[in-house]
Amino acid sequence: MLDILAYPFMQKALITGLFLGIVLSLIGVFVILRRMAFFSDGIAHASLSGAALGYLLNTNPLAVSIFFSAVFAVVIAQLEKRVKLSSDAVIGLIFTSGMAIGILLLSLGGGYRPELTTFLFGDILAIKWSEVFLIVGLGSMNIIFILWNYKRLALMVLNEDLAYVNGIKVDWLRNLLYVSIAVTVVMGMKVLGIILVSALLIIPIVSAKIIARSFHALMATSVTIGVITVLLGIMTSVRFDLPTGATIVLIGMGIFAILAIYSTLRQQLLSQGKG
Repeated sequence: MLDILAYPFMQKALITGLFLGIVLSLIGVFVILRRMAFFSDGIAHASLSGAALGYLLNTNPLAVSIFFSAVFAVVIAQLEKRVKLSSDAVIGLIFTSGMAIGILLLSLGGGYRPELTTFLFGDILAIKWSEVFLIVGLGSMNIIFILWNYKRLALMVLNEDLAYVNGIKVDWLRNLLYVSIAVTVVMGMKVLGIILVSALLIIPIVSAKIIARSFHALMATSVTIGVITVLLGIMTSVRFDLPTGATIVLIGMGIFAILAIYSTLRQQLLSQGKG
């Protein structure tokens, strides 16, 4: 297995996986606390329009998808604020509109494009260096944004009114959070695809909540689990010639199951000890 690390495709996959494991796990903390799992799923599907336009214009579809996802995120944030509709309804509108635009653009480009399967199912082993640099650059910016603002973000997602009272510019911070989530989701599509990308926003944080006892520990544990899940998933998929996205998700579920069993057994032992 060590010999394969000399191959460029594996180096690109591991570098990308490392950054995505960190940023998806960090942003996933706020996705779960704010209950935005449907938001991330909706953005992933809506960004298909960006990928389709990228292929139609013969430019980088990942870059165009990231731009479209950021626009969709701001639109969702503004509609939530100004229109008396639930978040789910607003996201559903953007979800379906984005998908419709993507399908229309695909029809203008001569129908189905085989390259789009990388956005539907992910293919980190086929990632290009230009995409690696884009993901590392944007991923680093997202990591800095989260770590610099995590206290304000935590207060905002838990209690917006209290955040207002404490002088936090909630509207501005909410827009930035939504854009950060959207950009992160689209970057993750190169690994897991539209169908599975939300899993890596959810599994590490849900697993971390089992054993973490503070917010700081929750973030650190989530990142640790996310990085282990992605890197182990990539190595396993290469070793046994398995679909990378599905392998990563199943390894993440395996880690969750182990931690859940450990927590259950620990609680039983503690209960017996008190008895």
